[in-house]
Order: sequence, then C-alpha cells, then structure tokens
Amino acid sequence: MGGVSRTQKTQTVPTAAGDARITWTSAPGARLVLALGHGAGGGVEARDLAALAAALPAHGVRVALVEQPWRVAGKKVAPAPKTLDAAWRELWPALAASGRPVVAGGRSAGARVACRTGRELGARAVLALSFPLHPPGRPEKSRAGELLGTGLPTLVVQGGNDPFGRPEEFPRGDFALAEVPHADHGFAVPKRSGRTAEQTAAAVTDAVAGWLADLS
Repeated sequence: MGGVSRTQKTQTVPTAAGDARITWTSAPGARLVLALGHGAGGGVEARDLAALAAALPAHGVRVALVEQPWRVAGKKVAPAPKTLDAAWRELWPALAASGRPVVAGGRSAGARVACRTGRELGARAVLALSFPLHPPGRPEKSRAGELLGTGLPTLVVQGGNDPFGRPEEFPRGDFALAEVPHADHGFAVPKRSGRTAEQTAAAVTDAVAGWLADLS
C-alpha cells in the first residue's frame, strides 16, 4: 500500500459565509469520494482526518478534507449549526463534481453536519468520527436524533473514553459503531493504556477502510 502514488491539491470554493477550502488527496483508480469536515475546536490537521487522508487513497478512495469558511478566515469560534450546514450545502457540488459516489463525513461538529445534510444532498453514506452524542457531563442533552435520522448507511467511529459519548452510551439504531479502545474525543490515548498513537490511528483507518469496501 505504501507504494501507491498519491497526489494532493487545494481548491477554494466561495460560499455565502466566505471562502471554504478543500484539500484533495487521491490516487489512480479512485472509486468514491470521502468528504470530511472538521470539528468546532480544530481544523483538518486533526489526527484522525490526517490519518484517513494518508491511508485511504491506497484503498481506492479520494479524500476531501473540507475547511469551513470560519476556519479559513482564521476565526476561533465556529458559527451556529445552520450556518455550518448552509456552507456544506454550497460546497457539495464541488465535492460531487467527479461523478463518483460521495460519502459525507466529519469529526465532532463536522459529523453532525454530515448527519443532518447527507440524505438531502444525495450522499452514498455517512461517516461520523467522534460523534458528540452529548456535551460532556450532560447526557440528558442528547443529539442521538441527528445520528438516527440520517436515512443512510452510517458508521460511527468513537473513542472508548470520549467524554462526549462513550460507545456504550449510544442507542441502538440502524448504524454501525466501531470503538477505538481507550481513545478520547480527539483519538488520543493515555500512556497507561499500552497503546501507541500509531495503533490508534490504524484502528480508525482500518475500521473506515473496511466499511467503505463493503459499500462498493
């Protein structure tokens, strides 16, 4: 897999909220596109997003890391969910331009955007990384409805110690769930777990690659 030739390019997409940016990573023979939005507290440099962009082109997946306009503009605070959804809708034609099936995805707030908009935009499926099931310490503030309402094949990849929702807190539903042992919301693991960052990244990429293969 390591010998696969990858290419990367950046595309700017205007939206009503300002310019968004897509970083494309691909290899010859891509069969589908995986579009990944970032969270409210960081950008596309997040360890899980970077790991997927590095690993998946060898599996026939063109990865699009999508930076929302607020992040491109250098702002520190994400706007309201409806603004995030509106920008994602405006970006979608660029993500779908190749004619390949597009899997809508993201981490945390980006996962929520994908869940809320995937079906209306014609996504093939939804990937939710570190889905924020509830605010930390507030399980009564559940966002399960967004996840249960995708109407599409959906995979949740969740850290075993995510304060925004541990795997056992998720309701039963028509989605798959892959647990990343000992990982927190950012897929970091404590040293005492005995697991390395490389093992944790592999757990994420292997789960996603296997699920995407089953979609084909």
